[in-house]
Amino acid sequence: MAKTGNTIATLLIGAAVGVAVGYVLATDKETRQEDMEKLKKSLNGLKGKFAKIDTDHIEEEIYHS
Repeated sequence: MAKTGNTIATLLIGAAVGVAVGYVLATDKETRQEDMEKLKKSLNGLKGKFAKIDTDHIEEEIYHS
C-alpha cells in the first residue's frame, strides 16, 4: 500500500512541476509579475485572517466538548 502512495505522490509532484514549467514558458514576464503580486496579496490577506483567529478559544472548544 505504501508503494501506491509513493507512486501517486510522485505523479502529482511531476504534474505540478510540469504545470509550473508550462506556465513560465507560456506567459510573458509582465503577466507573471502581475500574477505573483496578486498571489502575494491574497496570501498576505489569508495570513492576516488566520492571525486574527483566537486559537486558545478553538482549543478549548475542541478539548472540552
